[in-house]
Amino acid sequence: RVLCRVLCRTLHHSRRGLPCSGQSWAVGASSHLLFWFPIPIPPSQVIREAQDSICAAISEVDGTPFHQDAWTRESGGGGITRVLKDGNVWEKAGVNVSVVYGSMPAEAYRAAVGRDVKDLKDADRVPFFAAGISSVMHPWNPHAPTMHFNYRYFETEEWNGIPGQWWFGGGTDITPSYVVEEDMKHFHGTYKAICDKHDPGFYPKYKKWCDEYFQIKHRGETRGLGGIFFDDLNDREPEKILAFSTECVNNVVNAYVPIVTKHMNDSFTEEEKRWQQLRRGRYVEFNLVYDRGTTFGLKTGGRIESILMSLPKTAGWEYDFQVAEGSPEAEFLDAARNPRTWV
Repeated sequence: RVLCRVLCRTLHHSRRGLPCSGQSWAVGASSHLLFWFPIPIPPSQVIREAQDSICAAISEVDGTPFHQDAWTRESGGGGITRVLKDGNVWEKAGVNVSVVYGSMPAEAYRAAVGRDVKDLKDADRVPFFAAGISSVMHPWNPHAPTMHFNYRYFETEEWNGIPGQWWFGGGTDITPSYVVEEDMKHFHGTYKAICDKHDPGFYPKYKKWCDEYFQIKHRGETRGLGGIFFDDLNDREPEKILAFSTECVNNVVNAYVPIVTKHMNDSFTEEEKRWQQLRRGRYVEFNLVYDRGTTFGLKTGGRIESILMSLPKTAGWEYDFQVAEGSPEAEFLDAARNPRTWV
């Protein structure tokens, strides 16, 4: 398909440091017809530029470069994975970009759209295209929070009576081990300002969606302390959604890095490190049991190293661990069980 060739060529040229030629396009789909939207900058260029700028900012703080793997997907597309591990500030940090296409099994399609689809048989395969950037960063210091973001464009073709679809999704969320209200006001305030600029209804809707999406149902608590999250977004012109997503991903550093630099040299106890490991265990539980992106990647034959890059290098589980009443750990659990309004 033309779009796949254009975007994968953009990715291929970016990997080789070559300029990209040709007009930039994004795509949408109606029930029976693919149609083109001219957009000055394609999603693939946005995610590559974001990967470069974010990795540069993280390396500047940490003093450690990212290791890079450029990979291809046998059934269509490829990507670039960058990972920093055993750094001075971050135990592990990764930033992935991918542009992939092909056909996916019915189970993966259901995971992608988050619901069952009438008339879709288990043996069916649905043509798709996806471009996205994802990242998770796990600092050493238990007073410095973990952060995750993901921004993506997804499209399926009309197939066997199932209408073609296009949508954007994404979000940025923060997972500290302890509640520092000033930090949460900064993080949430950064994204509220962006949301308000594009649509005043975005922040309350996407903040609530984030709290609900990152719920660890079997624990009755959220993975972290929220942020914004949206998916299946195609209710307005794609140019506007791409502009919103671009501003969100381009403010990851502004929202997150000041919090890390504030706490990366904080002193901490063995008990605080133990608590951080237990919270990372919760992080693993959510990602492997509930996360739609992880499920989609595993069910479409994605690159395992890139899919599981989000997991921390170390994590912990203890039988029937209980926090002390009135402790900082208890305050965090209360915030995770009863999502708060930060701004």
